[in-house]
Amino acid sequence: MPSKKNPDPLPMENVRIRRYTRLIAPAVVKESLPVPDAARETVALGRSEAQAIVHGTDSRFLAIVGPCSIHDPAGALDYARRLAALRRELGDVLCIFMRVYFEKPRTTVGWKGLINDPHMDQTFDLRVGLRQARKLLLDIAALGLPPATEFLDPIIPQYIADVVGWSAIGARTTESQTHRELASGLSMPVGFKNSTDGSIQTALDALLSAKSAHSFLGIDEEGCTSMVRTSGNPDLHIVLRGGRAGANYSSRHTAETERRLREAGLEPRFMVDCSHANSAKDPRRQSVVWRSILSQRRRGRVSIIGGMLESYIEEGNQPVNADRARLRYGVSVTDGCIDWKTTEKLLRAAAESERKARTATASAK
Repeated sequence: MPSKKNPDPLPMENVRIRRYTRLIAPAVVKESLPVPDAARETVALGRSEAQAIVHGTDSRFLAIVGPCSIHDPAGALDYARRLAALRRELGDVLCIFMRVYFEKPRTTVGWKGLINDPHMDQTFDLRVGLRQARKLLLDIAALGLPPATEFLDPIIPQYIADVVGWSAIGARTTESQTHRELASGLSMPVGFKNSTDGSIQTALDALLSAKSAHSFLGIDEEGCTSMVRTSGNPDLHIVLRGGRAGANYSSRHTAETERRLREAGLEPRFMVDCSHANSAKDPRRQSVVWRSILSQRRRGRVSIIGGMLESYIEEGNQPVNADRARLRYGVSVTDGCIDWKTTEKLLRAAAESERKARTATASAK
């Protein structure tokens, strides 16, 4: 009798993977886009300034200001030149960083940011996106303006972290063990946002975790899978951004945050994000939050070390459009932003508020 042929085995892996596309190693990208001395000095200075503010040895107000997300490097650089001028002018009382966010976490689906989809047409050309992101960070740092970003994908920092002065872990990922481990090895200060429900307990837990040493799976500069061992990051703080229950920037909320940080054995210093739930996603309300936290600082709540503004050249936002020629210049494609005129006004108001507070403190002595 003829023998029965063995049927093909059922596929057990990559069943839902369409394909793999190999990316160039981080070391190769860095070699092709090295950090010039001037940019390196900007990033190093920004890190040391943020560290000093986080630990209370620099009394300046830390301002993280910029677009909700970067979609147009030319527009971002235009904005950066304006902000760099204000950093130089107001540097005695404000420590200004530019918000340069390339990755967008999504509740469901949508455009994931410049690195993931630089052409905004779902071609997901990460090879172009990674290089564009690194080039823009270098250009911004070359202006004397330290960049700040949020890290979402744990692989991305190997490509760009050496040009970042301050970073955030977002509300959706603060609870993630992967991101706490990532933060424990980052070379710059990190702010953990409170969770989307408005609770700060998750962020408190994240601070305690990321201050500790960790061992986890990652990649090295050559792109090889590696065991990563970290020593822990001492330069951490909370970022209050509100939640589903509403805003959390009032004096009652900030006093409670300060108290709970002390009880946890952590330094009682934190930042307030003036956007997201704190502004009820209305960009114009960011000014209300901004003025409130400055007023609280003048009254002695120096545990508030800084604030974040979502700001761009023009006000509002617009939908993502694959035909980039149809996009309005200087308008966000994600969350709505305040315009440059309003941004400059708020930063100058912050500088005036901080100088008045210093004068009052000096007079009291």
